[in-house]
Amino acid sequence: MVVSSRNLDSAFQGAGQKTGIEIWYIENCRPVPIPEASYGKFYTRSSYIILKTTSLKSGTLRHDIHYWLGKDTGVDEAGAAAIKTVELDAVLGGHAVQYHEVQSHETEKFLSYFKPCIIPQEGVVASGSKLPDVEEHKTRLYVCKGKHVVHIKEVPFARSSLNHDDILILDTKSKIFQFNGANSSIQERAYALEVVRYIKDTYHNGKCEVAAIDDGKLMADADTGEFWGLFGGFAPLPRKTTKNDTGNADSLIRRLYRIDGKKPEPVEANNLTRDILDNNRCYILDCGIEAFVWMGRNTSLDERKSASVAADELIRGLDRSQCHVVCMNGGFETVTFRKKFDAWPQPNNVAVVEDGKGKVAALLKRKGVNMKGFVKDSPRKEEPQPHIDCTGDLQVWRVNGDKKTLLPASDQSKFYSGDCFIFQYSYPGEDKEEHNIIGTWFGKHSVEEDQLSTTSNASKMVESMKFCVTQARIHEGFEPIQFLSIFQTLIVFKGGHSEGYKKFLAEKELPDDTYREDGIALFRVQGTGPDNMQAIQVVPVASSLNSSYCYILHSGSTLFTWYGNLTTSDDQDLAERQLDLIKPDVQSRLQKEGAESEQFWDILGGKSEYSNLKVERYYESDPHLFSCIFSNGDLKVIEIYNFNQDDLLTEDIFIIDCLSDIYVWVGQLVENNTKMQALAIGEKFIQNDFLLEKLSEHAPIYIVFEGSEPTFFTRFFNWDSLKAAMHGNSFQRKLAIVKNGGTPVVDKPKRRTSYSGRSIASEKSQRSRSLSSSPDRVRARGRSPAFNALAANFENPNTRNLSTPPPMVRKIFPKSGTPDSTKLPSRSAAIAALTATFDKTPSPARSSIPSFTKGRASPEETPKPETIQEDVKEGDAEDDDGLPTYPYDRLKTSSTNPITDEIDITKREAYLSSQEFREKFGMTKDAFYKLPKWKQNKLKMTTQLF
Repeated sequence: MVVSSRNLDSAFQGAGQKTGIEIWYIENCRPVPIPEASYGKFYTRSSYIILKTTSLKSGTLRHDIHYWLGKDTGVDEAGAAAIKTVELDAVLGGHAVQYHEVQSHETEKFLSYFKPCIIPQEGVVASGSKLPDVEEHKTRLYVCKGKHVVHIKEVPFARSSLNHDDILILDTKSKIFQFNGANSSIQERAYALEVVRYIKDTYHNGKCEVAAIDDGKLMADADTGEFWGLFGGFAPLPRKTTKNDTGNADSLIRRLYRIDGKKPEPVEANNLTRDILDNNRCYILDCGIEAFVWMGRNTSLDERKSASVAADELIRGLDRSQCHVVCMNGGFETVTFRKKFDAWPQPNNVAVVEDGKGKVAALLKRKGVNMKGFVKDSPRKEEPQPHIDCTGDLQVWRVNGDKKTLLPASDQSKFYSGDCFIFQYSYPGEDKEEHNIIGTWFGKHSVEEDQLSTTSNASKMVESMKFCVTQARIHEGFEPIQFLSIFQTLIVFKGGHSEGYKKFLAEKELPDDTYREDGIALFRVQGTGPDNMQAIQVVPVASSLNSSYCYILHSGSTLFTWYGNLTTSDDQDLAERQLDLIKPDVQSRLQKEGAESEQFWDILGGKSEYSNLKVERYYESDPHLFSCIFSNGDLKVIEIYNFNQDDLLTEDIFIIDCLSDIYVWVGQLVENNTKMQALAIGEKFIQNDFLLEKLSEHAPIYIVFEGSEPTFFTRFFNWDSLKAAMHGNSFQRKLAIVKNGGTPVVDKPKRRTSYSGRSIASEKSQRSRSLSSSPDRVRARGRSPAFNALAANFENPNTRNLSTPPPMVRKIFPKSGTPDSTKLPSRSAAIAALTATFDKTPSPARSSIPSFTKGRASPEETPKPETIQEDVKEGDAEDDDGLPTYPYDRLKTSSTNPITDEIDITKREAYLSSQEFREKFGMTKDAFYKLPKWKQNKLKMTTQLF
């Protein structure tokens, strides 16, 4: 597109450089800015241009331009608005989408900017943007339509305006009445109440009464009698409905026109494909209830203006006042437009965006406009955050057909590609009550029989907990940050133990490649830190290497670590930590890329070419919210723009699509049989790919039930926990808020199981914790035999990597809108909680308070932990602390005759006699309790007392 400075209106200088809304009205065919205080106030005889600028996660700015025409606006003003909209698009680089808005028939996207509604006033905006004087209050009757945004229209104050299908609002000087038609839905009534609140606050200064009138209920109360009295008394309304479905027939229309000068010429084509559109021309696609103007990248500004005017004239000539007209430039087509074609290639327009914006920026800079921030840098990739407390209790089951086996703590983080697993994670929420996640993990080579059984078992667990949990479906290779942070260290081995998997191998005559410690194995190490690291077993050949990763290779007793040239010291640190888990008792030999030994290549079968590009994962994109209707296996969705918490209605199901993850939110009043289909709804959403973003069928799906929303879901909203705790249907909830001046009324907060208890009592957790009842507790990690072997060599100065303490969990648990919510409780509070614990159960005289540390520290750098202990005089017998003593064979975790009920299992070592303690630890109890906490834990792992 060729742009010259004479084409750019000075009123648009600096527009679209920051997020938010900017509005101009048309005066004498020129745009005039409107002050922000007047945003949302529209006049029926005026025309407006509205620019919405949104900052995307990619680092770029998205622009949507709307020009709004009042029902009484003049032809000249309307034409000027259309032309100036094209000019504004040129200022922004030619990639904005333009929407033609007509009073009373606005798009939902436009109305979402001015929630809950816009109520146009009679007249025109006065010169200088001064609004007319406010006239004395006049009784008005409005009709409200819409389930997600409200289209409001003033109708005559007469009984004939009332009907059974719509919501009507009667605004009198002293009271506002909402009349709910008998055929209106609860959701429509709830959204209409937002309009009532808006009228109350805007036109009554928040001081007037509100009454809800139900159609069909006669003189049930004083409010109903007063309402009908304003219409001359009660009389039944006619049965005839006012709804029409002509839009369905119009939606079948699909006619393509090419703009020749100012005249649209029909284009004959059996199939509509992208190839039909010439970048040197402009086109109109008429689809009945909506029309699209497509402008080729090589067209001039004048041609684009002509195309916009031609579309308006075409629609006006066809007498389609309700038709929405959307204009767009080649390369920046909307999803709705692309879906109208039989074939459309995947778009790739990043270069076009920056090129167009760069040219316009250069032009405006020559005119003296400050263009700072107009052309953005390359897209940023934010480090994902788990937004979940990572100090909870974890249980993991391996599924084998219709059976599931609970795994010991030492095997909880060891998964196999041929198997399926169920996990339950219980953790304290921001309300200090227990939250639960029940999820499934499918290995990429697992069989369908195991997958179905895993899903069925997990769903039964969710149902047994009365849908007060979050459910997750996760596939190998697509693990989200929440999952990785819960497990902290994940090792994925090849092969599997499932009978179904082994049967599949036998039928296909494939060799069993299940991991063997004495065999050849190659692991790719990845992750973002010690609280999120993975070792993925790959095929042991040179082509599996990648310069961006570190690898661990072992063949029997031979062990290598390989560092790619593009790895960082943090990547190499993760490899060292994973060595402690995979081969802790073998000394590794370092291989740097380009300086490998012959033996290294021999194990891999010889040298070959390999990549230097990281394995790309889906990055989280800007969230989109959809309302869902699921019937007979068919899923229909409607996107909700500029969404907030109030859009989540308790009768419905909603989906948040972030590309990397899918969240299915299920309201409390959704029927149980529909709740059980929530996962199927999420899978159907992915299959349909409504945003045409090539959603992976293996993308993680979260099922979030109302009342149990986790923080990693509520972060998408400015979450109000009081609203979340309200009861009743959506209309009753909002009516309570409106009548109480905007303050939610909570009857009885939803209660969850106390955190001190287990959600599934029949299966006791295998994951013991120190101070399990304290929200401060540190996540104990690495309880595998590998860590036990590592701890056995802890005092050996020649052993590699033994000065590194176990990685500590960084607690990432933000509270919406409260920047200080991530602060840890005070040390005194933790000591008090610990003391309370001592009062309830016998405990050793010496016990330490765990402290949160970040990063790695040597023993010399680790501060001495504070302790709570009795005074012990030097030389006193160590067994004189009031605790009974038991033999080591009954205290260790692998004991065949264990003692659990009579002891504190987090302090097993305290019940050893002084003699056995010295034999097992090589030191006295007094010396042991002076060690740092992490070092105590390592030594306890060695002796199987942790």
